[in-house]
Amino acid sequence: MKFKYDIIVVGAGHAGCEAAAAAANMGSKTLLITMDMNKIAQMSCNPAIGGIGKGQIVREIDALGGYMGVITDLTSIQFRMLNRSKGPAMWSPRSQCDRMRYSEIWRKTLDSLINLSIWQDEVNELIIEDKTVTGVKTAMGATFYAKCVVLTNGTFLNGLIHVGKNQIKGGRISEPSSKGITEQLTLLGIKAGRMKTGTPVRIDGRSIHFNELTEQPGENDFHKFSYLDTSRRSMEQKSCWTLYTNEACHKIIKKDIPYSPLYNGQINSIGPRYCPSIETKIVTFEDKTQHQLFLEPEGEETNEYYLNGFSSSLPLETQIKALREIPAFRDIQIYRPGYAIEYDFFYPTQLKYNLENKLIKNLFFAGQINGTTGYEEAGGQGLIAGINAHINCHGGSSFTLNRDEAYIGVLIDDLATKEINEPYRMFTSRAEYRSILRQDNADARLTKKSYEAGLASKERYSELKEKESITEKITAFIEKESIKPQQINPYIESLDSAPIEHSCKLIDLILRPQINIQSIKKVIPELDKTLKEIKQSKRDEITESIEISIKYSGYIKREKIIADKINRLRNIKIKNKFDYRNIQSLSIEAREKLSTINPETIEEASKILGISPSDINVLLVLSSK
Repeated sequence: MKFKYDIIVVGAGHAGCEAAAAAANMGSKTLLITMDMNKIAQMSCNPAIGGIGKGQIVREIDALGGYMGVITDLTSIQFRMLNRSKGPAMWSPRSQCDRMRYSEIWRKTLDSLINLSIWQDEVNELIIEDKTVTGVKTAMGATFYAKCVVLTNGTFLNGLIHVGKNQIKGGRISEPSSKGITEQLTLLGIKAGRMKTGTPVRIDGRSIHFNELTEQPGENDFHKFSYLDTSRRSMEQKSCWTLYTNEACHKIIKKDIPYSPLYNGQINSIGPRYCPSIETKIVTFEDKTQHQLFLEPEGEETNEYYLNGFSSSLPLETQIKALREIPAFRDIQIYRPGYAIEYDFFYPTQLKYNLENKLIKNLFFAGQINGTTGYEEAGGQGLIAGINAHINCHGGSSFTLNRDEAYIGVLIDDLATKEINEPYRMFTSRAEYRSILRQDNADARLTKKSYEAGLASKERYSELKEKESITEKITAFIEKESIKPQQINPYIESLDSAPIEHSCKLIDLILRPQINIQSIKKVIPELDKTLKEIKQSKRDEITESIEISIKYSGYIKREKIIADKINRLRNIKIKNKFDYRNIQSLSIEAREKLSTINPETIEEASKILGISPSDINVLLVLSSK
């Protein structure tokens, strides 16, 4: 019997779920294959979505029509907006989630999609004919055919778990690894590598002395992830907690460092620099007497806690002994120890900007298989891969995002053009257009583009149009309204702001750092009346976005000018135009890298590590002939 689909997605982690949902919602007959249907969208590491740079990606996924933001809002047990002390370009939403509920609602969401089927099995071979993927074969002997295949295998390809000297084959604890795909693809010329990551101990909350920890409660204002009117923090809100390691804890860890697979040669893979193990922290920062840890709840009702900052592959006994030296953990009981995991990935410079492999047609890669780390980075890639797999099946131009359009654009651009020497994670510092790519305006940047591509729903697009109309009306009022000194001076003097001597425009007052729209409306009745016309559930969000646009207009305009200049290079196509190895005026490194990557445009070439400005000038001269 032949089973035929438009698209097959392999793996049901955060990348696979977004890819399958996007493809199905666009109209492709889609099959999602997972090794365990009870672990769909599993939060393998910390039970949180968002964070610095990552929260912006989730807002973008939501604006494009994905589900991560919606499901996060429905399962949130704590919400915080990080980086509040900095400008709004740096504000990053983050939410603790109920880990089990998050997976459960993702499963219900996928089950509700008309064009999506789910199959529980292991894919161990791809069907490839004439350098084009046409299907997959599974461990249970099933064969499925499709026009496109999206690989989102996470940490499962030849996954190997380490706890001290003990090694367990697995993609996650108690879950088997997958074999066959790496071996097949490397034989076809696709370059693979090995990466490592780790996860901390899980602690029984009943054994923790919480009165000796510092409480970190969440926030309860209007902020959330989805632009839709989804439920906001309907679950019981829980606190996180902070604490520190100490010298006694460090002494035990140092003594047993030789038994850590990270240091005894047992693991030689590429590891994360920005999320180091506790062993790495103690070795690298030998002079530090303490390291901060964050204790995070795993759910609304469970006693399970995640110890952020204590990733480790040390022996079980060492982990427990070291943690019990911390006063609040002196009676600690755990559910399982931390562990390290090694797994295969494929170098992402072998991908096009639509995440299709350059060597195998209609084969897409998304998530940790591309050398990234994090649910958010995976979800963003999965969404783009799912959209483009649908386009490859049914026709149309590739759906890609530029660096000045989205953090997802920055992510994919970095993956496609830069060498991977550690698991890639997003930070606000990676985006050169941060003032444009704020978390508050992701819908304004992306929803229309997604709607025109066929993913974002009519509901989303209608909400965007309504928001744009309201924004235009309020902004016009603020720009035109004239304010007299006697009307406003008592108010602004109460804020320790200088009084005005003559009438001025309202916008000039809002530009002052002490003044915001929500407070000044109290003394400007017409503004208050205009704001009350906005639906209450959207009022604060829209008002905040307008205020940011006004206060930071100078920065925003400057970044747009720079982006426009760079974008001019985007139109100069060079793919397959030159035999780079024979252009002697290019540096040897440039010849090698340009030949390997074969960039679409001069702009892409300029981002490749090792390509100098003089190399770009050579390409500009050759392109003008």
